[in-house]
Amino acid sequence: MRVLVVCSGNKGEASPFVREQCEQLERAGCDVRLFLVRGKGWRGYLSNRSALLEAIQEFQPEIVHAHSGMSALLAGLQRKVPVVATFHGSDVNVPKLRIFTRVAMLLTRAHIVVSNEMKRILKRSELHVIPCAVDTVVFCPADRTQSRQNLGWSSQDKYVLFSSSFSNKVKNAPLAHAAVAALHDSNVHLIELSNKTRTEVAAMLNACDVALMTSFSEGSPQFIKEAMACGTPVVSTRVGDVAEVSANVSGHFLTDFDAAKLANALQEAIDFRAIHHITSGPAVIDSRGLFPAAVASKLVSLYQSVLKR
Repeated sequence: MRVLVVCSGNKGEASPFVREQCEQLERAGCDVRLFLVRGKGWRGYLSNRSALLEAIQEFQPEIVHAHSGMSALLAGLQRKVPVVATFHGSDVNVPKLRIFTRVAMLLTRAHIVVSNEMKRILKRSELHVIPCAVDTVVFCPADRTQSRQNLGWSSQDKYVLFSSSFSNKVKNAPLAHAAVAALHDSNVHLIELSNKTRTEVAAMLNACDVALMTSFSEGSPQFIKEAMACGTPVVSTRVGDVAEVSANVSGHFLTDFDAAKLANALQEAIDFRAIHHITSGPAVIDSRGLFPAAVASKLVSLYQSVLKR
């Protein structure tokens, strides 16, 4: 099956979760090609229409799979090839972007969201909930001492790995800083996660004491699932599908948007890490249907159902 994947390319390449899903689809037997959208806002996306039509004419895909509401809007404007759309978070959670998603849903054949919370917001029963998979070859438990040595981190200090760049407003870094400051421990360091390769992210997750997410909103955050695959304790606000994914996993602590409560949860997670080497691992990822082969199989089945309509 030939699949043309349409997604933002404003950073020069597709997002890691899109690239990884393309690789998973290829392993499942699909012939996959990427179309990277250049431009921002609805005008920027729609300016790619001619280039997209040329790519479709050249590749002759059977399915177009668009990632994000804006990409789905662009892809849905052509009527030659059926479009499957995946909505990942802000395109549903942010009201001013949600309108573009609703228009895109009118133009596309099948719709995927990455969490049940997004399905609730859109109030559409026919939505398919398919979170992105986790590459458990890259994200798996590794020796913490060796990981710290490789990163040049102290063996004595404590490290809290923040889920993103401090400059990303949605990720709510001020709350993370306030929570770490509330610990009153100069040996606890908050580490920014920015411009790292997948291998580097995995190393940092294995080296840190706790993975911290303080986001205002999320879809199905890969950061949490990748931490789980590495066996790293997690502290998070109750966003996206974090509560669902973390259910019954030891060493995962969910809390409110309160610095004092977050600080208490961080201390619990740090203490937990000192006692337990790992909290979960690839087996938990598999049990939640997040193994790459399982997700790719669901996508291929959905593509096939669309083609039969």
